[in-house]
Amino acid sequence: MNVNVSAQIILASASPRRFELLEQIGVRAFVQSVDIDESQKQDEPVMTYVQRLAMEKAQIGFETIENGQKLPVLGSDTIVVIDEVVLGKPRNRQQAKNMLQLLSGKKHTVHTSVAIVTYKEKLIATSSTQVQFKVLDEQEIDSYLATGEADDKAGSYAIQGGAAQFISNINGSFSGVMGLPLYETVQLLKQCGVKTFE
Repeated sequence: MNVNVSAQIILASASPRRFELLEQIGVRAFVQSVDIDESQKQDEPVMTYVQRLAMEKAQIGFETIENGQKLPVLGSDTIVVIDEVVLGKPRNRQQAKNMLQLLSGKKHTVHTSVAIVTYKEKLIATSSTQVQFKVLDEQEIDSYLATGEADDKAGSYAIQGGAAQFISNINGSFSGVMGLPLYETVQLLKQCGVKTFE
């Protein structure tokens, strides 16, 4: 597969949110999703886990994508952690409901790592954000799940969507909770010579 000539980077992710966030800062990305095992290893610390997945995505993208232009390859991963429990993407609606009941009325942390692999170097940065949910009743949870928005999201919610009404406070990066922390991403892109909106 040939990379679009106007692209500045390759995004090793099928996430439309990450693509849109890159567009927001004026970065043209060529999207090529990669398939990796996203399960956490036994006794693997949370930060090691999220950084490993981001780097694996970027590395596999770098190794498998036909990249004659030698563009930087960006991988990213987001995990939601509450009471030391990692909440990934729900396998079904019941699991999504269980996750939202767990988040109800509590504060949780969203870690998002972004990794860039080039022909010269490997770079990584991580954003950690605290998010406070209001107390959710069963009807609110069921109505939200019926929208389908929770189906492919870590922690079973999208901060930029209908779940915004559940969030009473956020301390950190809004874009990081969406799936790509723009401040950290721009710092890495600059190191690779990729220009954003100046």
